[in-house]
Amino acid sequence: MPDGGARRQGIALTDRQRIAWLRLIRSDNVGPATFRDLINHFGSAENALAMLPELSSRGGASRTIRIASKEDAERELDAARRHGARFVGIGEPDYPPALRQIDGAPPLLAVMGHSPVALRPSVGIVGSRNASISGAKFAAMIARDVGRVGYAVTSGLARGIDTAAHRASMETGTIAVLAGGLDQPYPPENVPLLKEIIAGEGLAVSEMPFGWEPRARDFPRRNRLIAGISHGVVVVEAAQRSGSLITARMAGDFGRLVFAVPGSPLDPRCRGTNALLKEGAIVTTSSEDVLEALAPLARLEGHGETMIEESGDDDGAAALLPPDDSDRATIISSLGPSPVEVDDIIRHTGLSASAVYLVLLELDLAGRLHRHAGGLVSLSMSD
Repeated sequence: MPDGGARRQGIALTDRQRIAWLRLIRSDNVGPATFRDLINHFGSAENALAMLPELSSRGGASRTIRIASKEDAERELDAARRHGARFVGIGEPDYPPALRQIDGAPPLLAVMGHSPVALRPSVGIVGSRNASISGAKFAAMIARDVGRVGYAVTSGLARGIDTAAHRASMETGTIAVLAGGLDQPYPPENVPLLKEIIAGEGLAVSEMPFGWEPRARDFPRRNRLIAGISHGVVVVEAAQRSGSLITARMAGDFGRLVFAVPGSPLDPRCRGTNALLKEGAIVTTSSEDVLEALAPLARLEGHGETMIEESGDDDGAAALLPPDDSDRATIISSLGPSPVEVDDIIRHTGLSASAVYLVLLELDLAGRLHRHAGGLVSLSMSD
């Protein structure tokens, strides 16, 4: 049985830091990995914001980088408050512990609802939007059973399997992950469901700005959060090309357990789950299959967490001298369209890790670097 108690640990951002963090993550070309590297190099979000124009210029940016203003951040914070939401930083106590462990965890999450549910071990349940009656019943059964023993149930608020999982875990604790802003839930028919989740023992989370309407490319980002929050992901009915399979593959990449419910080979909704079984997913025909496999993992909560903490060093930006033009050219010439590990760049060039990481930041902020899964990087094809 997992420890369902609220284990709160970590630092608390000041109001000033929260505004700076929000400005930094909302600025052009700053994703979660870039955010982390900027904080590591310059000690604080405020220092990093001051350095963005110079870094992007050194990286060869073709235009001036857009930096989110203090007014923009304050407006978003005000919008969050109006909706009863708030922003939680990755080092703060209410941030989902399992999510901290993944590469590219969002530095800030917008959350709304019952915050303690985020601290409990979680089971993700995903599947077809066009679910069968039996598929929806099975998803609801799993959700009820894992909820009774202390797990939260995480899903994406979609039609079908997601809806069945959320409804069945409403009283025990459920987490709805949104692809758009918390004020832009999708699909529209599940707005009442979201309101029930928030009003009860549930939580809504998103990494997207308030007012952001979800687009097709935003759903894989949402799926990444579902996989990251969960200790294991159960897939109930999934076509061969579906978001549920994306969630399952991300879960596998994150070291999570992947469960798949077998189905008829004649049903297109089961082709994806049957393919997962061929690839080694855990055969799931009952709740016990999930609970038995997850039991050892639930006791490892918090192991290997990635934290982002500010050093408070106001001189951090000045302390790190940029590499000279020759070293910068050497680092850039070592890159190409094929993804490589940063450690390989360091070994190949013979330059310091700090110099390599700083040049990668410059290229990233200039829009000339691609980041890949597993921390790999490559140079934009236009270069």
